[in-house]
Amino acid sequence: MLKFLIVVLVIALAVYGCVMLLERQRRGPRKPPQRGPQRPLGPDDDPDFLRDLNRRRKPPRRDPD
Repeated sequence: MLKFLIVVLVIALAVYGCVMLLERQRRGPRKPPQRGPQRPLGPDDDPDFLRDLNRRRKPPRRDPD
């Protein structure tokens, strides 16, 4: 009885594997999901923000007369 269950299990796994391979070939390879354009995640990652922040922090230089 145990040999019969093992044989049935092996046959079922072989059929499952063949079906999955055929489905994969029919559908083609999976494509990774499309991501949006890469952009800064936060203000500290944005070079323009950091440059502007640095300009605002420093007082304007005055020429000594």
